[in-house]
Amino acid sequence: MVGRMKNMRDPLQIAIVGKYVDLPDAYISVKEALRHAGLHHGRDVDISWVHSEDIERHGPDYYLNAASGIVVPGGFGPRGVEGMIQAIRYAREHRVPYLGLCLGMQLMVVEMARLVLNSATANSTEFDESTPHPVIDLMPDQRPIRSKGGTMRLGIYPCHLVQGTKAALAYGTSEIHERHRHRFEFNNAYRERLQEGGLVASGLSPDGSLVEISEIVDHPFMVGVQFHPEFLSRPDAAHPLFRDLIGTAMGILREG
Repeated sequence: MVGRMKNMRDPLQIAIVGKYVDLPDAYISVKEALRHAGLHHGRDVDISWVHSEDIERHGPDYYLNAASGIVVPGGFGPRGVEGMIQAIRYAREHRVPYLGLCLGMQLMVVEMARLVLNSATANSTEFDESTPHPVIDLMPDQRPIRSKGGTMRLGIYPCHLVQGTKAALAYGTSEIHERHRHRFEFNNAYRERLQEGGLVASGLSPDGSLVEISEIVDHPFMVGVQFHPEFLSRPDAAHPLFRDLIGTAMGILREG
């Protein structure tokens, strides 16, 4: 492993688009997971830290045109959210490999819903409680909670993968266990409509009630997860989703 670290090939630029990039330690697990994935492929990873509010002011092209892959990590609150959505749209339209983590998955659903529903007002109720299309909504068991400390959906949960999807191909198994930290979820009222538009629910809770992984069909790699896979990545065992993000960005994984 150390030998591979000392002989990494040319760097691959990956953009992390978030609202906390002024404090990169906020995303340190994401940064390390990308490095682990690069190490798996023998490729150095050059991270471009992109503030989502800069994208709101200036558009995504300047910040993302050199990126071989895009990651939108977790976060809370409305600041910078529209910039992240612009980055997600850029990844979809330009077919740039994309991985969304928690908030990054939720905003991927919002961006796709605005396209499929032809409505710029589709949103998460975290950011717009009066949206006519709440494609991301508060989990039912979170509605009565008033105290915020330690009351999110926390810890490790099982997830069943839909065979033939990119998520299932990455993991190579039918059931996984991943760590969660969130209050909001995919609104099942929109699941069928969005699936018809090209957004597939590729990972579900065992009872099928919670969408844990979404991905866009007809795209090299555009996957969003409700959980935090970065927490389970290790230098000698890159997480499958980060591994395949980098592999696709390198052009060694075929679309399928």
